[in-house]
Parts: sequence; structure tokens; C-alpha cells
Amino acid sequence: MAAEQTGAPMGGRTGFGEVPALIVVDLNVGFTDPDSPVGAEVGPVIEANQRLIEAARSVECPIVYLTVGFSEEEKQGIAKVFLEKGPGMHGLLPDSRGVEIDPRLGRREEEPVLRKLFPSGFHGTPLDEILTENGVDTVIVTGLSTSGCVRATVVDGLSHGYRVVVPEQAVGDRDPKAHAQSLFDMDLKYGDVMELDTVVEWLETRGR
Repeated sequence: MAAEQTGAPMGGRTGFGEVPALIVVDLNVGFTDPDSPVGAEVGPVIEANQRLIEAARSVECPIVYLTVGFSEEEKQGIAKVFLEKGPGMHGLLPDSRGVEIDPRLGRREEEPVLRKLFPSGFHGTPLDEILTENGVDTVIVTGLSTSGCVRATVVDGLSHGYRVVVPEQAVGDRDPKAHAQSLFDMDLKYGDVMELDTVVEWLETRGR
């Protein structure tokens, strides 16, 4: 979904750098289980991420998972207003099943999971420190939701100086209109939205 606007002042392409990392946003059970109050059926997004994770592992590309969970103290304190906007997330306690990364992704022990309290994966987490330690210059951002936490992480990724790539088939949203508009906006202003095959092929070429 390239935001092509001939002669427009936005919409340039930044492409890939030299050292990528895969950032998997909120593919935790609370959001991927349709029986959860904030869950949805996201099978195609899971399948797309399985492909990306396999490709990333094959070239030793760092993989970082983000999840959302709130302690009782956080619910009454720093996250109180956010939870007023999203009351369905009250059940996402730090040690609950809902905070666990969807088992279909097969997360490995050495692949870190960062718990966040707000939409951006950079806000209040050591994500930037992990990326810096690994010399990363490109973040491939996937997961849920396109118009919420994915978008927030993409914007902050650019704000931290990273090249940002969003594989279109690897992100999802409850609202198709919000999904499409957010892909357009991100591609125009904050990162490069690309086909899943393009991203997987680029990762695979790094091992050749």
C-alpha cells in the first residue's frame, strides 16, 4: 500500500538499512484469542508473523516481542486514564495468560518479551537500549493493532532515528477502515509499508 503522491512533499522511501530487528507488537493471547474481551480472530496475521520470525531467526536477526499488562497499582496510577479508554484491558494482569505471547509464534527463551503500559513499544521500556546494543538501524514492525500500538511504535521508531518497515500482511486491526487509513498514513509519513514477500525475501538474502 504505497502512498504514491507525485510531487507531494511527503512519501519518500527510506528502505532497509544494514542491521534489522523484528518488533512483534501485542500478539499476546489477550488480543489474539477471540474469546478475550479485547481479542479478535487474527489467524492471517499470526501466519504472516510465523514466516517473518522464521526468516529472522535464519539470519540471526534480533526478535523482540511486546505485550500489554497492568499491575493493580498501575491500574490505579500511571495507566488509569489509558484503561478508562480501554476498559476491556483490565483483565491483562502481568502473570495472566492474556499477557503471554501467542504460542503459535513459538517464541524462544532467548527472545525477549517487554511488557508495556501504553501504545508505543518504546515508551517506558528498554526497547531502544536493546536495539542500540545490537547495532540495529532498521526496525520491522508487525502485530496489533495497525491504528493503535503498531502505529505508535512506528512513529516512535522513526523518532528514535530508525528506518521503519511495516509488512502489510503482518499487521491487523479490528476496524478495516482504520487499518487501511493507518497503513496509508504510516507509509506517507513514518515508514515504508511493504508486501510481506518483499520483507521476507530481503531477510533471506542476508544469509546468502
